[in-house]
Amino acid sequence: MAGITAGGELHTSPAAGNAGRRRAAGIYGAIITAAIFAAAGGHLPTVALAVSVVVTLLVYWLAEEYAELLGEQGTGGTLPSRAYIRAALAATWPMVSASYLPLLALLVARAAGASALVAANVGLAATILVLIMHAWTAGRAAKLHGWRLAAAVSVAAALGLTMVALKDLVLIHLH
Repeated sequence: MAGITAGGELHTSPAAGNAGRRRAAGIYGAIITAAIFAAAGGHLPTVALAVSVVVTLLVYWLAEEYAELLGEQGTGGTLPSRAYIRAALAATWPMVSASYLPLLALLVARAAGASALVAANVGLAATILVLIMHAWTAGRAAKLHGWRLAAAVSVAAALGLTMVALKDLVLIHLH
């Protein structure tokens, strides 16, 4: 993304090549996907749940990029070019694409005869695996090894398992 340098000049190289930003967007997208599965899984028909995940992620993705672009460009007094906006959007697309595997798992489970609740749980499990994969990839890119890598991946797993606990709390204890 763009930023203001110490001299007050606008640095305008797009973030399309920023692998760290892509990984962060993937982690965020997986967490949002898990939250939707946890909150609505079993309460919505499967197709409605899948559409809800995609629409929610698209809105979050666009809102985040809008805020980033506006915030970065506001101090420079200029608006970004279309090419810059496209590159910035492409850099954070993993926020949306992180949902692909969990959505596929949801739909395949439902097509295989699972109930809407079980299919949502399969999607939630797949989301946790995607979240762990993104955390492992980010940890490896940060050159983490041993217990530091395990700790980074464990935090991601804990976030995913927190979604499972929240789902259990809502479905069993609050209904």
